[in-house]
Amino acid sequence: MHSSETQLVSSFKETLHYLSKHTRDAYQRDLNYLQMYCVKQGIKKWSDLNGQKLRDFISCRHRKGISGRSLQRNLSSIRAFYRYLLKTGEVSTNPAIGIITPKTARKLPKLLDVDQTCQLLEIKENDVLAIRDKAILELIYSSGLRLAEIISLDIDDIDFSDRVLTVTGKGKKTRSIPIGKYAIQAIDDWLKNRQVLTSNNKKALFISNRGNRISPRSIQQRVKKWAIKQGLSTHVYPHMLRHSFASHILESSGDLRAIQELLGHADISTTQIYTHLDFQHLAQVYDETHPRAHRKNQIKDK
Repeated sequence: MHSSETQLVSSFKETLHYLSKHTRDAYQRDLNYLQMYCVKQGIKKWSDLNGQKLRDFISCRHRKGISGRSLQRNLSSIRAFYRYLLKTGEVSTNPAIGIITPKTARKLPKLLDVDQTCQLLEIKENDVLAIRDKAILELIYSSGLRLAEIISLDIDDIDFSDRVLTVTGKGKKTRSIPIGKYAIQAIDDWLKNRQVLTSNNKKALFISNRGNRISPRSIQQRVKKWAIKQGLSTHVYPHMLRHSFASHILESSGDLRAIQELLGHADISTTQIYTHLDFQHLAQVYDETHPRAHRKNQIKDK
């Protein structure tokens, strides 16, 4: 492909400034794969790529073992890129429209049960980093935050009087979420001790021991550390607490729409994964407690 075609990818990526770096890099990788395919096929311009050739590209990726979910993301990136090319007049059609990717079984998210969650959050240490970490863990579980959302929080985003948090989620969309009393108390304890760390950032709610806004990697490592320290036998990561929040709320309320709003999901179908988890939990309870199911298991044991 000509360098001008490569430049179109770079120009498109610049329009995605509102997305996270992780997402922008994913778009770039997806389009790099497509561009390499086009070079091998002798396709010199983006306008030369049609629906059939794009289906061949998807089929080729699928034969290499790429999952349906990854292929869906590939197509999403390509559709967005061609929407940009349509707006700029570089192409007249979007070849990705109408193409369907192979389906793969949707994996259920891993989560902690209520007892495990309480065990994780029962942090008794009172050094400044432990106080900060407890506030982070309590807030993720209390409000179901994404990792990127917890990192981007500023002190002014919290309304202590109404116990409400203003979060900026995907696509720069903001939402208001209630905060539980344990999280409020943990955050208050942290803010009283925050000045112990020399801060280069007076806005960020959570900062590192160097005074900068805390990084994603740092939170991941600290969550893993506390899970081990608190005696949990499973690998724990920040998003697991978000999944646990959603599942526990659903078990108590059964209100899927409310959970969608709290999590900031644009599509209810994304939230519906938690109904499968809820059914899985009910099925387990049934197997363990129903007289007939119990008797059947006993017969099998014999």
